[in-house]
Amino acid sequence: MTKLAVIYYSATGHGTTMAKRIARTAESAGAEVRLRHIAETLAPETFAQNPAWTANYEATKDDPAATGDDIVWADAVIFGSPTRFGSPTAQFRAFIDSLGGLWAQGKLADKVYAAFTSTQTAHGGQESTLLNLYVSLMHFGGIIVPPGYTDPVKFNDGNPYGVGLVANRENIAEFDDTTNDALDHLARRVVDIAGRLGGQE
Repeated sequence: MTKLAVIYYSATGHGTTMAKRIARTAESAGAEVRLRHIAETLAPETFAQNPAWTANYEATKDDPAATGDDIVWADAVIFGSPTRFGSPTAQFRAFIDSLGGLWAQGKLADKVYAAFTSTQTAHGGQESTLLNLYVSLMHFGGIIVPPGYTDPVKFNDGNPYGVGLVANRENIAEFDDTTNDALDHLARRVVDIAGRLGGQE
């Protein structure tokens, strides 16, 4: 059985919804899944004026937070981060930067990796965020498994690098069939490829 860690940072909750969708699909594909959020590094009072951010923080703060051990445990990891100026968030980067010791021991290498992101606008840096994230995974020695155009759904959502979601200023996200199908395809593809690399039928 493939072991998959879904590790994500979410501010206003869109990433939380995406991560949960991926986890459910991966479990239905036969994987053992750890769903872990990256802990918030900002004090709650700094985003108190944003109801969605506060609601997501309250809903997830007591859930298990991601650690490097979740990556060591996994055969495959799907990361998620919103876009900040074309790159992953500072909270996500802080988590990645905490993994230096495991990286030095080679414990992050030879695992399957993929990623998802979200932006406030279309063309808001989704592809550059995923590409920037993948640079770190290359340093890990990871096996990057993007969705590419390996399923007809990818010609609908148009993102061969991972999965991206657009959420507007009112925090209304476009969780339509195209996005959900793209998330499902990413989860199934990662589980399938990790299983094949691990010699599973």
